[in-house]
Amino acid sequence: MSQVNWNNYACRDYYDELMASPGNPRASAGELCNMLARFSADELAERKTAAEIAIRTMGITFTVYSEGAMIDRAWPFDIVPRIIPAHEWRKTEAGLKQRVQALNLFIDDLYHEQKVVKDGVLPAEVLAQSVNFRPQCVGINPPHGVWAHICGSDLVRGGDGTLYVLEDNLRIPSGVSYMLENRNVTKRVLPELFATGKILPVDDYVAQLYDMLAAMSPRPGDEPQVVVLTPGIYNSAYFEHAYLAQQMGVELVQGSDLLVDDDDVVFMRTVEGLRRVDVIYRRVDDEFLDPEAFNPSSMLGVAGLMRAWRSGKVALANAPGAGVADDKVVYAFVPELIRYYLGEEPLLPNVPSYLCMFEEDRKYVLEHLDELVVKPANESGGYGMLIGPRSTKETRDHFAELINANPRNYMAQPTLALSTTPTLANGLPQPRHVDLRPFILSGPETHVTTGGLTRVALVEGSLVVNSSQGGGSKDTWIVETEDHPAAAAERTGA
Repeated sequence: MSQVNWNNYACRDYYDELMASPGNPRASAGELCNMLARFSADELAERKTAAEIAIRTMGITFTVYSEGAMIDRAWPFDIVPRIIPAHEWRKTEAGLKQRVQALNLFIDDLYHEQKVVKDGVLPAEVLAQSVNFRPQCVGINPPHGVWAHICGSDLVRGGDGTLYVLEDNLRIPSGVSYMLENRNVTKRVLPELFATGKILPVDDYVAQLYDMLAAMSPRPGDEPQVVVLTPGIYNSAYFEHAYLAQQMGVELVQGSDLLVDDDDVVFMRTVEGLRRVDVIYRRVDDEFLDPEAFNPSSMLGVAGLMRAWRSGKVALANAPGAGVADDKVVYAFVPELIRYYLGEEPLLPNVPSYLCMFEEDRKYVLEHLDELVVKPANESGGYGMLIGPRSTKETRDHFAELINANPRNYMAQPTLALSTTPTLANGLPQPRHVDLRPFILSGPETHVTTGGLTRVALVEGSLVVNSSQGGGSKDTWIVETEDHPAAAAERTGA
């Protein structure tokens, strides 16, 4: 059977994460590419099969909704990792910390003095029409002033090699469990390369998550009671809820397992009686979190939870109301928010954006719908978007009507030439487009995952990486490269 021949790898049209040019691996990917080149197609197939067996054995699943039915599927995983050199990642990490710091200051400002609006940095109409601004949160002071304790920012690399922030996910970002399990599976199928010690670890995330949650406890002198609140087994991210609770050694609970007493204290029902709860890592959306404060018909939340949080008797992560910054229109203002709150220049660039609420931008978008990606302000998972170059005239006409009817709800961006990375297809590596979701933990200290969840479009030419729409994932390696000038300069302090 044939072996991997990198000279035949067609990466000329896009920036490729592993190959600088056909037959020429990037410095950080040299050892991996050399090892893969020694594999026959049969050996590659064996490793791929081993990964699929491991995923089934470990029970790694995700849920998709199709025609009214819920389907549990094995996690779609590609064994060829995505590699980022450590010297580049250190700069990215600094940019992510800067960004989340500014966003937390922004959220806190909106629920207090709203100086950012009064000073004209954020247009008043953006806040006035925000579907995720929660009046119930006005005046609340969460521990350490942090609202978005767990943030997942999506990064994409353009044709010139620049990493851009595509969007910020500050409500209930998911995917970190798959990042961790991707590493576990990769260690099983490509153990040879982990012996070098150059691949930086990711397995400290769970400990960092627990420490951050415990530090939020309203009873700092006692052993904190931390729980993970899930909507239940029918939620698409239930695997992750159960995984994180199990890994942290805390209880996984549903709304019916908790109650709030007349003193605004939260308790968990157990076979031994009521046990006080100090910190809730909630994976339930705001509107279903507390039927007293939000949707009165919700069966997923806990009546009185907002009372308990407001009175400081329980800590919630992420804080209700954090989603006000999880808005694709607010996203366009983040570089200015960094300047406003921190007095610094952004370390990571945004993708250039057009806001349809502005007449000039709207006119440009309507005239170039066939070239742009158009997004509604508050959808997620790749839904509700228009990808102009792959759209029909009928679809573009429909979007023109939507934009004109509600300009505030739409923004547009150029169709990026997303980077590619080798992905097994028909038995051999072929280029497929990828993005990256690192996770940032904000508490007394800020931690960024070493890499993140790389999502890959498994269909040739597709830009859709979401698992719910047929995408897959890869392990992400942050690799120390001895021979890179930037790495050498960092080590010597030059």
